[in-house]
Amino acid sequence: MVEDIRRVSPEEHWDQFEKAWTALLTYRYLGKRSPGLDAGVERETMPLRPDMRTSSGGIMAAPLCIAAPEPYWRDDQVIPAPVVMSYEILDSARDVTQVDVMREVVHLGRTMGFSRSKIVDAADHGRVIAVSCGTGVSLGDVPDGYEKVTNPPIDVSDRVLPPLPVAFGAERGEDGVWRLPVMKRELASPHAALHLGPINVVLEAAAMERVADHAGTESVQVESWTVMMIRPGVVGPFRAEAEIVDGGTERMATQLTLRDEGKDDRVISVASAVFRRV
Repeated sequence: MVEDIRRVSPEEHWDQFEKAWTALLTYRYLGKRSPGLDAGVERETMPLRPDMRTSSGGIMAAPLCIAAPEPYWRDDQVIPAPVVMSYEILDSARDVTQVDVMREVVHLGRTMGFSRSKIVDAADHGRVIAVSCGTGVSLGDVPDGYEKVTNPPIDVSDRVLPPLPVAFGAERGEDGVWRLPVMKRELASPHAALHLGPINVVLEAAAMERVADHAGTESVQVESWTVMMIRPGVVGPFRAEAEIVDGGTERMATQLTLRDEGKDDRVISVASAVFRRV
């Protein structure tokens, strides 16, 4: 049972947040550092590992979504939930080992927040890997008194890393469809909904497979990635569907849908992505 932080008392809020934040796999597994929330962290940064790349070496979209989640509305400010996350990839980052995130908060209102970012090579901030923007909603206010959490990345230096969807527990069924498992703490936001990390990871797995099959090659690079969060995913399993839209050029689009099979098969997220052959 995943506990919803909105249902605990103000006195218990930050203890519950720490439990949820340190259980969440998304940022710990990918090595993402969050200076506003994590103790001892000075900049927003994330390594780029081989499991975050395509078979041809280009960066995937989901790791960029995790490096720079949109909007930039932190859990010490409100109980945030993303609505739209959009990324334009300018550089496949084949020789980049670490990225930094340069943030711009456009507006944080009473119920909605807007931000945009540049994702840059940590060794050369003039090299822009991607630009992003997004909007989200506040699900509620939070009490004062937040203290940054000790939340170190998971050490994977001595591991043979599986594909990202597998690391998040996703499986490709006999029907050829990718599914995330039923909800558990490692996949959940503090407000007990499926987190943006596994959402983007499983959608990209479905997209990449469908694009590669259509193109007849795995040598493709994502150029554009936009996800809309429709409803919270709360039960699972979560099924990812992908449809190709081919304009007859070197670029191919996919339309993606994520459904909560345990909650009347309702749509929880949709996405659009553009890939090109490389």
